[in-house]
Amino acid sequence: MKNDNDLRHSKELGKRGEAIAADYLAKNGYKIRHKNWHFGHKELDIVATNNSTLVIVEVKTRWTNYWEEPKESVRRKKQKFIIEAAEAYVQNFNLNMDVQFDVISIILQGEIFELEHIQDAFQPTF
Repeated sequence: MKNDNDLRHSKELGKRGEAIAADYLAKNGYKIRHKNWHFGHKELDIVATNNSTLVIVEVKTRWTNYWEEPKESVRRKKQKFIIEAAEAYVQNFNLNMDVQFDVISIILQGEIFELEHIQDAFQPTF
């Protein structure tokens, strides 16, 4: 069980990773629409556009990849939540765009980080 200090530490790690990811996306021509957009208890880390595509980005940040790569933690159940929130986002803003789901994986060691951007990481299955 995590204590309050662990939770605060992991939230800070997540926020730092999301800031790194947003900066990376902006430098690569993406237009950031929203960060931490909520639909009920579901959250979209970063919503951006790239050309005419709406890009939903899940950011996973870890101190180490010892147990698993951060991207490996975006399992089917998490994908389902992201897809549901993305559908709500599209409806809420009345968008008619292609939607792409990306994962940005960050291993953070002090001020040094390793970033992997997986474009089109998963697809909605109906």
